[in-house]
Amino acid sequence: MPKLFSPLRLFVTGLVLIGVAFAVLWFVPSGTYIFLPDRAHPVAPFVSVRGEHPPKNGGGIYYVDVLVRKATLFERLFPSIRTGSTLVPAQAFNPPGYGDRQLEIENARQMRTSQEVAAAVALRSLGFRVRVRRRGVLVDDVVPGAPAAGKLLPTDVIVAVDGHRVQTPADLRRLISRHRPGERVRLGVRSGAGLRTVLVRTASDPQDRSRSVVGIFVTQGVDIKLPFPVRFDLGSVGGPSAGLAFALDLVEELGHDIDHGQRVAATGELMVDGSVHRIGGVKQKALGALRSHVDIFLVPAGDNAREARRYAHGLHVVPVKSFRQALRALKTLAPNA
Repeated sequence: MPKLFSPLRLFVTGLVLIGVAFAVLWFVPSGTYIFLPDRAHPVAPFVSVRGEHPPKNGGGIYYVDVLVRKATLFERLFPSIRTGSTLVPAQAFNPPGYGDRQLEIENARQMRTSQEVAAAVALRSLGFRVRVRRRGVLVDDVVPGAPAAGKLLPTDVIVAVDGHRVQTPADLRRLISRHRPGERVRLGVRSGAGLRTVLVRTASDPQDRSRSVVGIFVTQGVDIKLPFPVRFDLGSVGGPSAGLAFALDLVEELGHDIDHGQRVAATGELMVDGSVHRIGGVKQKALGALRSHVDIFLVPAGDNAREARRYAHGLHVVPVKSFRQALRALKTLAPNA
């Protein structure tokens, strides 16, 4: 009769347990997100506008994206197995109280807004008449841990404070400052789900303890009326960071050779006044642009540009603060430099 715990049986059992443990670590998702580089993609196939011109000289405008998903337990323990990865805690990625579905909806709304703004900025630069009407104050970002976290989201539009109409960021700051730190403020907020009222407790401004804030970054909300339809169709890609690339490609599609035969990758959130604002995931986007062998990478000036240069490894990184500056930079750069 064979021994119950023979060396062979123990060895086989150990291998099975190791295999099961490895399978669990490899396939089971953790509570942490992982950011990974994606290749740069040409914008032109996703843009439709009347009178568009096909590319002539082999160049093109490219957008760069970040692949985001929940890290497996193995990736959480050994993140270096994924080149260019960054682990992000769930609480830093998802606003408190919001799940993956809500985040997906907000990213889609941000993408739609960035497309409208990009079309307006591009067409205005070409001399077309674009009607822009103020419509409250757009929430651009929410400070993690601030009173507004979990109550307001990027792309929400604040239209009233305590029943008083809000048209500009200055209106919002003035009305909130009427409250002492710690008091509640009643915000009228418009989103894709309609109009709602949000109660938020104010806090002291870290730079001015006597001033009340709720912990949000805002820009002017607008309604945009274009002179003719412009369509962008990037499927499930979300977020606002492709705005600069959209606007540059639209100018190119309307017959203006701004890439001069070069492959130009661009990232940056574009505002309706043409300014370019910082974005996230720069490490992954720089690596994606590098792997795609583009010639130039346009990024928001400041921290974004410094981080891009850390990972670009010789790729020509051009910092820009505005859409016009981006156009000037492309005009002055030698083709295929």
